[in-house]
Amino acid sequence: MRNLINYFGILIVSLSVISCNTDKKTTTQKTVVQEEVKQAPVKSILTAEEQENMSPDEIIGRLKKGNENFVSNNLTQRDHSAQRREAMIGQYPKAIVLSCVDSRVPVEDVFDLGIGDIFVARVAGNIENKDIVGSMEFATAVAGSKVVIVMGHTACGAVKHAIDNTDAASMEMNALQYLLDEIKPSVALADNNGEVSSKNIEFMNNVIYKNALKTVEDIRITSPKMASLEKEGKIKIVAAVYNMTTGKVEFI
Repeated sequence: MRNLINYFGILIVSLSVISCNTDKKTTTQKTVVQEEVKQAPVKSILTAEEQENMSPDEIIGRLKKGNENFVSNNLTQRDHSAQRREAMIGQYPKAIVLSCVDSRVPVEDVFDLGIGDIFVARVAGNIENKDIVGSMEFATAVAGSKVVIVMGHTACGAVKHAIDNTDAASMEMNALQYLLDEIKPSVALADNNGEVSSKNIEFMNNVIYKNALKTVEDIRITSPKMASLEKEGKIKIVAAVYNMTTGKVEFI
């Protein structure tokens, strides 16, 4: 009787071990499959035909979806080596983004984009100048991009110093002073519901919005060509603001 009990005890233990090993193996296989799916690289480069067939509104919609991916930490996996090689054939970006130089605003990642997807121009305070507008004319009238985005961002240092009247010239930074002076008209345009200071976050955010909108208008004035393309519905020139806290881009 004792031997029989021992026999059944060994049998139960053996079955349990087999069951655990099977479950572990199944779980491991599922994990491997999931990892393979997650890491499957996307290497396609935007083609001339794809660029031609997209409307400005469709492009903006795709950029908004890409930003949703960024906010939810679900960026597309890309094979950058393959993209780099494919991009040697030519470039057909769908948009050009004028952003601030702030290192905390990774433009391609913000819209979940890869090599060859967009042009990016950067200058502190995302203001326009002739060189940048010329680059935009190349991007749109020559290279076929259909959307121009002026993207400001919250907690912008350039806007902060423009609001607070930082005297950069006295520190022998005349070029920086010129840049801050370019932002100051937006300070005057902003809604003043309290202290005119960068410490007034609501006021500062309003200046950031006004500055992006003013830059859009200045681009239209500086470039009759792009203004004409926009009137014809071939491109759109829009303003947006990137929220440093949430990662979300709000199109104005």
